[in-house]
Amino acid sequence: MIQVLLERYRQGFRTGAFPRLEPVLPERFRGLPIFGGCPANCRECETTCPFGACQVVDSQVIVDLGRCLFCADCPACVHGRLSFSTEYRLAADRREGLRYGGGTYSPAEGLEPKLKKLFGRSLKLRQVSAGGCNGCEADCNVLGTLVFDLGRFGIQFVASPRHADGILVTGPVNENMRSALLDTYAAIPEPKIVIASGACAISGGPYQESTEGCRGVSELVPVDLFVPGCPPHPYTLLDGLLRMLGKRK
Repeated sequence: MIQVLLERYRQGFRTGAFPRLEPVLPERFRGLPIFGGCPANCRECETTCPFGACQVVDSQVIVDLGRCLFCADCPACVHGRLSFSTEYRLAADRREGLRYGGGTYSPAEGLEPKLKKLFGRSLKLRQVSAGGCNGCEADCNVLGTLVFDLGRFGIQFVASPRHADGILVTGPVNENMRSALLDTYAAIPEPKIVIASGACAISGGPYQESTEGCRGVSELVPVDLFVPGCPPHPYTLLDGLLRMLGKRK
C-alpha cells in the first residue's frame, strides 16, 4: 500500500491545464484546412474528393468540414494546394457553419441563455453509438480519463436516457439503430440537446450515399452542436462542449 501511495505521489498532478492553457498538438495533427492559390477555373477537387467535401463557388473553394474525413494524404487537390493546420476549435452550432471558405473560422457560439443557465453547471449526456466504427466512441470515452477529467466541468455520461439532459450521437445511424436512437431521444425529458460527433453523425460520412443509413442525425432529430472530424480529437469535442455551455469563448 505504501508503494502505491509513493508511486501516486511520484506521478503528481496529471490533469491537463485546458482550457486555462491551450493544448500543444503535434504538427501531424489535421485540423482546420489551409488552401489558396488555386489555378483559375480549376474544379478538380469537386470530383476528386471521394466524400464530396469540396465545392467551388465563384472561384472560391468551400470545404464542408461535416463531410471531410481529414485524410492524411488528402487526394482532393491534385495541385497540392490543400493542407491542414493544427487549429482544433472546429465545433459549430449550425450545419451551415461547417462550410469553410478560408479566413477566420467562427466556432460554436453556444446555447440560448435560458439553456445555458439550466445546463451550465450540470450536464448529463447519454452516448448513442448508431452504427459507428468505435473511432469516435473511443475518443469520446477518453474525456473521462484523468488527463481531460470531463467531470470537473460538470459534464458526465449516464447510462439511462431518463437521467440525461441530451444525447451525443456517433456513427452514420444505420437502419438497425434508427429506432433505438429515436426511442432514446424520446425518453429524455424536455428540454434536451443533441450533439452530432464525427463526420458519420453529421453527414453520413463515407456512407452518405448508402440506402442503409441517413445523411446525418439532423435528418431525424434537431441538433444543437456539430463536432467535425474522423474522429474528432478529444480537445475538439471538449472545446465544443464548453462553448455550447458558454464556458469558453
